[in-house]
Amino acid sequence: MSKKLAGRALYPSLKGRSVFITGGGTGIGAVMVKRFCQQGAKVTFVDIATQASDALCQYLHEQGYNDVHFIQCDIRNIDHLLQSIEKARNTCGDISILINNAADDTRHSIEEMTVEYWDDRMAVNLRPIFFCAQAIIPQMQGLGGGSIINLGSVSWRLKQTGMPAYTTAKAAIEGLSKTLAAQHGKDNIRVNTLVPGWVMTDKQMQRWLNPDIVKDIHENQCLKHTLQPDDIANTALFLASDDSNMMTAQTIIVDGGWV
Repeated sequence: MSKKLAGRALYPSLKGRSVFITGGGTGIGAVMVKRFCQQGAKVTFVDIATQASDALCQYLHEQGYNDVHFIQCDIRNIDHLLQSIEKARNTCGDISILINNAADDTRHSIEEMTVEYWDDRMAVNLRPIFFCAQAIIPQMQGLGGGSIINLGSVSWRLKQTGMPAYTTAKAAIEGLSKTLAAQHGKDNIRVNTLVPGWVMTDKQMQRWLNPDIVKDIHENQCLKHTLQPDDIANTALFLASDDSNMMTAQTIIVDGGWV
């Protein structure tokens, strides 16, 4: 086992598989990109953040992981997103693992909501999840199965305010996952929702978190530790692998026991 995997689970079934990750340039997504590369998977990720994504690819290439590919894409543009999926297929083969990770939790108020802003929030946080799945499911059918992992949120479960369009989209994802799981179980395609707690990424620390909020989160978690992107990636690897081959239509919450 390589030093990079020392103390971590190795999933042989992930080696050589084609993985497509949205929002893979920063935060949780970037850690997922790294961890799937370490498993020997062929990883394509899309992101709007070009500089950070290019830097991630360069770092991974320097580490000897050459089967990682970045495509700049604003996922609100479905045509471009579908073109990116086809490019990933042409480069890495039929996609057997889809991780719908990209999201934007920018705060917004009920009072100031416009139709245009509501539609834009859905175009970022919900719509691409369906159309990624729609485009990739035929590839999974051709392979004899696959795993779709949709990233949810604890925010609506906690009745969090200040971003009603975001919480609506994240709640809807769980329903979509169950519907897709029911429809495509016959194809050996598993669909699950992975729900992170409040992960302390750089973006969250810069935009929303302060010491008082961090303290409050710790006090309300059963496990008094700071949730890290690796904690979410650990579960994503398991859900993507054959080790979870009888898990589908489930919502898996990784939040230290907050909700």
